[in-house]
Amino acid sequence: MYPLWFHLPAGVFFLVLFAIPTIASFYFSLTRWTLFDVEFIGFDNFVQFFREPALVQGFTNTFVYAFLTSALKVVLGLLLAVLLTSQIIARGFLRSVVFFPVLVSTIGVGVTFQVLMDPFDGLINQVLGSIGITGPGWLTDPSLALFSVALVDVWKGVGLATLIYIAGIVAIPAEYFEAAKVDGASSLTNFRYIILPLARPATVTVVILSLIGGLRSFDLIWAMTRGGPGFTSDVIASVIYKQYQAGFFGLSTAGNVILFVVVAAIIFPLSWWLNRKDSE
Repeated sequence: MYPLWFHLPAGVFFLVLFAIPTIASFYFSLTRWTLFDVEFIGFDNFVQFFREPALVQGFTNTFVYAFLTSALKVVLGLLLAVLLTSQIIARGFLRSVVFFPVLVSTIGVGVTFQVLMDPFDGLINQVLGSIGITGPGWLTDPSLALFSVALVDVWKGVGLATLIYIAGIVAIPAEYFEAAKVDGASSLTNFRYIILPLARPATVTVVILSLIGGLRSFDLIWAMTRGGPGFTSDVIASVIYKQYQAGFFGLSTAGNVILFVVVAAIIFPLSWWLNRKDSE
């Protein structure tokens, strides 16, 4: 029984910081509440939330943003990891450079790129203008705003994906590469038949973490566009936050429950399927 006591601190943290707030959220999503009053109204908040015109746009944007950023992090993270595990000059320094954006504040990154992507005075468009290219409105063009934020998200998060892939590639036994070298295998053959299949656990981890982060994304989008222009870069989390700002606390709590269910409905089956395929 003695070792079981070591689970107690983690259990207390889980209960206080996750279980109780989650149960409370499900309850308050069924109410119209303020700091001083609670009125039970059933599923009216959920009905009203799905009638919001921005919700369909927010749902669509959330899935586009999550799948786009996840796919780019997987592809770029794997390619960078292959490069940074090869025999190149200044490999350690380059690893630090790739990972550095992960350590920077998300809000700081958002504010910085908001300035850099300014359509008139931003450094990016100034550089493009110096070579005769008219830069677009990265954050003011409705067709580009969401994708511009997604690219910044990839820039900030690809370092973590690269680190996970580096760990996965380094863990591959050297005997595989030695045997492939004896057989005269090329680098592309090594990548296709050794690295890709044996780094699958790293791929599963990157996919799951990236999707969770993309579906729950808020801070970077809010710092760069606040869901604009209009509702074109709104995601579920920013729609929920706007409801909080407007004082519709029960409605926004219902939105949080919807977001929790959406993330769980995607991540748990996907995680089960990926891990099942990995064990076969």
